[in-house]
Amino acid sequence: MHRPDDANALTELIPRYVTPGRRYLRLGGGLLRPEVADRAAFLRELSEAASRITDAELGVLLDKGGWRERKTAAWFVAVNGRIRFRDTLGALLLASESPNAGRAYCVALTCLGTEGDAAYLIAYLDRYLLRPDLDYDQSEALGALLCLDEALGTDHATRFIEPRGLWWRFCADIPAGAVVPPPQHAQRFMGQMCALAMESARSGSP
Repeated sequence: MHRPDDANALTELIPRYVTPGRRYLRLGGGLLRPEVADRAAFLRELSEAASRITDAELGVLLDKGGWRERKTAAWFVAVNGRIRFRDTLGALLLASESPNAGRAYCVALTCLGTEGDAAYLIAYLDRYLLRPDLDYDQSEALGALLCLDEALGTDHATRFIEPRGLWWRFCADIPAGAVVPPPQHAQRFMGQMCALAMESARSGSP
């Protein structure tokens, strides 16, 4: 349980960790664009912030924050490998409260890289591939699971993408106009996101 002054702590943490350099907005696919000239500097600053933030402060961002704070905190976990937050991120992914932070949770779980992280992605897909009306982070979760399968030598994603798997049923039932990437594209994108997190982690190494 957090202290009663967590709301005040959150107010102090946002300008320190979430909004500098529009960090929360820039975390994601936009960093892959070739015209981004300051990516190395941005990732270095991200690494420094991820190393500086305490576990207690991360807990405040994840527990008391909105999607901006939680997205940023998830990237800190991805960069810094703080496995103690696996269950918190997994629970937030499964709650699927908004479409804005789930991708970051998937990035963090992929970077943590264990069977425990895969279990949360599997649980998410089992639940939300049955909910095409909630087209939030299904492709990111599938891409993340495919990345973990490749890293761990497992085949958890196979049952979702086999010819009659839940993935294809989900794709058939999503609202008209929604765009869902093929599984291999989702895997490649999530791999690129994790590569950014790893690049950030390396940039902060002595």
